[in-house]
Amino acid sequence: MASRPLNVGLIGLGTVGSQVADRMLSWGPQLSRRAGVELCLKRVLVRDLAKRRPIEISPGLLTTDASQILDDPTVEVLIEVAGGDEPMRSYIEQAIQSGKHVITANKVVMAKHGPELLDQAAEKNVDVYFEAAVGGGIPLISAFRTDLQANRIERVSAVINGTTNYVLGRMASTGQQEAGYAEADPTDDIGGFDATYKLAILASIAYEIKVRPGEIYREGIDGIEPVDFRYARELGYAIKLIAHTQRHPGRVEARVHPAMIPLDHPLARVEGAENAVFVEGDLVGQVLLVGQGAGGRPTASAVVGEPALVQLRRPHRSDSDRRGENACLLPHPGRRPGGRAGRDRAGLRRGRRQHLELHTEGRVVARPHGRARGDDASVP
Repeated sequence: MASRPLNVGLIGLGTVGSQVADRMLSWGPQLSRRAGVELCLKRVLVRDLAKRRPIEISPGLLTTDASQILDDPTVEVLIEVAGGDEPMRSYIEQAIQSGKHVITANKVVMAKHGPELLDQAAEKNVDVYFEAAVGGGIPLISAFRTDLQANRIERVSAVINGTTNYVLGRMASTGQQEAGYAEADPTDDIGGFDATYKLAILASIAYEIKVRPGEIYREGIDGIEPVDFRYARELGYAIKLIAHTQRHPGRVEARVHPAMIPLDHPLARVEGAENAVFVEGDLVGQVLLVGQGAGGRPTASAVVGEPALVQLRRPHRSDSDRRGENACLLPHPGRRPGGRAGRDRAGLRRGRRQHLELHTEGRVVARPHGRARGDDASVP
């Protein structure tokens, strides 16, 4: 029995959102065949209806009114790729309370509010998927939650900000201070905030505890001088902005800062806008995940892959239950929507009864609620 179309509302039509919409509109038959469900892009929330778009899209799909997505009971999935904290956190929360599944690439919201949103989703029996929030097109979240779930994660070291990696690479090769950066406002990147948000998400999943961005030691690359690269290379090192977390007896260490990496280490060879995550588990040993960590197409790859996961959560209805429902008819000539097969449910809910205490040297200690401050708690 064919599944009914899966109606999707999209927030954001910028670099990532345009790629998400284009893939859903132009690759429908392929996606449907692989997933067994037809994705129907029903509405797209934008700031300016008159703005020129990088893709061809029917004006009838666009709206500046969020309620047309959030209050529409036929929209089952919200995809949020606009970024930033508010109002996106509120939109995601409203969608959850309305019984919608959520797919987001928003690292800020997931790092700051992820555990609370996932608790709300559990109460409403919906899911929040955030594969695209860390590592762009690299399947990091699914690797932690599926492929590495039998492992006790011991440590994670990563180069997870392409802008800083590009800047450091240019400084190393030219011997000059970079005056321009890849982003219009590079503060989050250069200051290490972006990497801190991503590390908070990875550490929370790896250790099944709540790791907040403010509890992670952070240092950006603004203090690095061109001469530092010459001295580092003479000693056999490269300089990278490293996001590192490690398990210790009774505590977890989490920090983001520039570091000297031996030239023969895999992270030292990560160039340009690439991201790389070096994971060590007690069973699998060392694993390296490398790929494009940002940009419209890599991030869209992660986003568009996740609606099919929602299909596995949907109750199947008979044809009589679907009376009055039409197949998704998009106002876009020659295009049909679709989805992708497979399941990779990621969550930060486990360990929500624990909280973290940051020590001045950047160490994070996990303690269950209600335990005396001086007592140690073993990290799972």
